[in-house]
Amino acid sequence: MNKKMFFGTALVMLGSSFVFGQEIQIDEKVNELDEVVISDSKFNLKREQSGKVITKITQEELQRSQGQSVATVLSRASGMFINGSGSTPGQDLGVYVRGGRNRQVVIRIDGVTVSDPSTSSGDFDLRLLSVNQIKEIEILKGASSTLYGSGAATAVINITTKSESKEKIAANFQSSIGTNQSQDDQDYDINEFVNLASVNGTAGKVSYLASVSNQFADGLSAAEVKDAKEDAFSKFNVNAKLGYRYNDNFKFHFFGNLDQYKNDFDAGAAVDGDNTFDSQQLRAGSFWEVKYPNGSFTFTNSFASLERDFTQSGFPSKYKGKVHTFDGYNKYTINSAFYTVVGVNASFSDFNLSNIPFGSTRLEETISDEKATFDIVDPYANVVYTSNFGLNINAGARLNTHSVYDNQIVYSINPSYTYTFGNNYIKGLASYSTAYITPSLFQLYDTAFNTGNPDLKPEESTTIEGGVEFLNEKKTRVSVVYFNRKSENFIAFNPTTFVNFNSPEDIKVDGVEVEVSTKVLEDKLSISGNYTYTNIDKLKDNTRIPEQMVNASVGYQLGKKTYTSLSYQYNTERTDNDFANADPVTFAPVKVSLDGYGVLDFYISHQLLENLSVFAAMQNITNEDYQEILGFNTRGRNARIGFNLKF
Repeated sequence: MNKKMFFGTALVMLGSSFVFGQEIQIDEKVNELDEVVISDSKFNLKREQSGKVITKITQEELQRSQGQSVATVLSRASGMFINGSGSTPGQDLGVYVRGGRNRQVVIRIDGVTVSDPSTSSGDFDLRLLSVNQIKEIEILKGASSTLYGSGAATAVINITTKSESKEKIAANFQSSIGTNQSQDDQDYDINEFVNLASVNGTAGKVSYLASVSNQFADGLSAAEVKDAKEDAFSKFNVNAKLGYRYNDNFKFHFFGNLDQYKNDFDAGAAVDGDNTFDSQQLRAGSFWEVKYPNGSFTFTNSFASLERDFTQSGFPSKYKGKVHTFDGYNKYTINSAFYTVVGVNASFSDFNLSNIPFGSTRLEETISDEKATFDIVDPYANVVYTSNFGLNINAGARLNTHSVYDNQIVYSINPSYTYTFGNNYIKGLASYSTAYITPSLFQLYDTAFNTGNPDLKPEESTTIEGGVEFLNEKKTRVSVVYFNRKSENFIAFNPTTFVNFNSPEDIKVDGVEVEVSTKVLEDKLSISGNYTYTNIDKLKDNTRIPEQMVNASVGYQLGKKTYTSLSYQYNTERTDNDFANADPVTFAPVKVSLDGYGVLDFYISHQLLENLSVFAAMQNITNEDYQEILGFNTRGRNARIGFNLKF
């Protein structure tokens, strides 16, 4: 273990040792034991009744992440590695959870699954989102296809956007400026701007919210090459919501979102280029909820139109896609012990096939009227049993009906046992769950570069988990979880034929996640950390995935108005593909090793007035020089200042 790995691990363990040595008044008010989670059942259940260790990123944590990307915030959670989050703002992101890939993660926003059928993996682009419009995030890891459908093989990321104020009118303004520089360029020029303006409120039975945010960053080249042109990134987000609450038993709202960004990008690893990429997603939909004695019925739907334009020398391309999704489910509490969910989830997707003449420079030639489509309609059911003696069981099943493939049943069983003593508990948990990932429309039918393969089979995976979680009245939480996943028909890409194919070999992944968090000294000092070990038995599938990851954070409330924190992240060495030295005959890339790295960040905030706070942050304090992707830049030491004003 090298010194960086030791430093990160020692910070977690030292913090834990310090915590357990403290004495706290026994009459201290405790809120952690009342925390509820919803992702694993769709019910508001106490954490001790859940058979999963769910990571919750609160509004307080998000508030302290102003100016950062959603990917950066998510990368601090155990088991999650967001490759590209430390590079230029427009860098492609690899969402690797427990050794999985982008297509094995489901992302949901306000109860709606979001995706892009025109991308190679059919996944959602996290670069479209803005942290300052998010209220909280729940991360449910493991196979969760029972509740969330195709793609939920390694994790479900449930994002909840900010809600309206209870006042008739309220407003929020946030703004920050910062640097955007590499390790070699430390001139501290102001090159990044992030802003938010929001107006919201509740007038009688009507609620409303409208917010606009934007980001602009320049000053850093994506490719790591001397005297390269700077690659700018600009993002614009609009979020609108209009709701009506007839009474406590009936409410609904309509929403609309426009998320778009424009990004300059280079020609490849260590190769400068003058290319641009425009991405836009327009979503609109509604939410309806009717409550009745012991139950409720909820219906959400969303229509999304997506467009991506690549303007690059010799290979322009344009993709258009549409997705209509809905989820209607009935929740019913039989008694204080049984909770049931029965529902139907559906998605209808299409994207325009591209016609790209080799070497064409005319973007209008790249889009055709021919469309690729498929539909998914899934009925599902889930039941939760919570006994008064500590036994909890969460079980469910889903029938995946696909317009291209045969029907497939996925299921899960998740027992746990909680022993409570006073305001403390210790919980043992286990789960066995299956997942089903149908190929994306792009993987099946892409004609742009002839990578589509209509003979692809869906991926199937099985995940086993076992672990323990402890929480006490002194606000200390410790959890250890072992996971083991086996994937069949794993979809891979052949660099020789440029065609997607099903791997003839099963992919096996196992590992351990450890989480520690606590608050001491009358809640003034907070310490948290996590450690993840991921073992992938096939070398060819661990590209860019670290074997070990450490995150640690120490926060201290200096006074009633001032808060400060230090956070550290370390990732061990990873492999990457070197295409510049690929085999001239087979085009197979050469495997290379990227060094491990550690990044130390600092944050401080101060409440100037009741409605005005200011903050300052410094990322990568030690100016660590590292690569996330071979031949591409990462951000060196960078500084940021900003304010948050509420009315």
